[in-house]
Amino acid sequence: MEPAGPAASAGRTRPVRIVDVAALAGVAPGTASKALSGSGQLRAETRERVRRAADQLGFVPDGVGRALSSGRSFTVGLLTTDSIGRFTLPVVLGVEDALGAGDVAVLLCDTRDDPLRERHHLRSLASRRVDGIVVTGRRTDPRTPVSADVPVVYAFQPSRREEDTSVVVDERGGAVAALAHLLALGRTRVAHITGSSRHAAARSRAEAVVDAAASAGRPLVVDPLHGAWSEEWGRRAVDLLVRQVPDVDAVSCGSDQIARGVVDRLRELGRTVPDDVAVTGFDDWDVMALASRPPLTTVGLQMHEVGRTAARLLLEAVDGRPQPGTVVLPTHLVVRGSTVA
Repeated sequence: MEPAGPAASAGRTRPVRIVDVAALAGVAPGTASKALSGSGQLRAETRERVRRAADQLGFVPDGVGRALSSGRSFTVGLLTTDSIGRFTLPVVLGVEDALGAGDVAVLLCDTRDDPLRERHHLRSLASRRVDGIVVTGRRTDPRTPVSADVPVVYAFQPSRREEDTSVVVDERGGAVAALAHLLALGRTRVAHITGSSRHAAARSRAEAVVDAAASAGRPLVVDPLHGAWSEEWGRRAVDLLVRQVPDVDAVSCGSDQIARGVVDRLRELGRTVPDDVAVTGFDDWDVMALASRPPLTTVGLQMHEVGRTAARLLLEAVDGRPQPGTVVLPTHLVVRGSTVA
């Protein structure tokens, strides 16, 4: 009869300990602890082997003991100005995916663009001794840095302070890719409709389209049309556009909301999308992009990856390995029926 090993959990009267997990995984207890907390520099296969052993044994980490022994709370705060959740929700999912393997909890705090509420949340997070904070929002305009005694990483909305760690998306690259797609389809009379020029996203996307169109020898038929980030503005902008350029054959839009309004109004005016006019959006917001008739070709921001990257950088900073500066993640073009029938 073989002696009972760590995997023989049936009939066990004491709780499973980290040494049991380590024995089953064939690693030292310290390595097992690092693998489950997401800390240290371990190979991916080692972390996975330890996690499988922990699952097999039904190991439940002792949160209080782990916090006392490590000096960490294994919680992070996520501070956002995005009350609607359009951009924050996929960031949160990415953050949780990256932190979940180390059993790190995320405390979500909505500031509602209120500086007083933000300060309150920061005090609350400090009282809970969070290990770090991810700051995000619904805009890409650089924001005032937060004051905190723990590592902070900015996701989607960067910090104004260049030495801070920020994760952003390549908006200019996305806008250029959308324009290049329209030109590759043979469109020659292209217009750009976007949001308010007060917003960094509208300015950067419009400037990228203008520059790329000029470089390709196909300058825009009119200057970019700026307005609200709404379907209503997209509809009104089409009326302005067709009065100036009746034979426009493509419209690059700064958001999916605007693009959906553009498509609806073109249809009402008897213009077929994409045969008469091809239309691109920006953001890949499925509520807008997939509900449009036809579905929108648009630029995906990969917000989930923004959250994952921000969380990874935060863990590295908590572990004493901060990476100051801005990380720019690529966008990707999603081709649908608004440009290709």
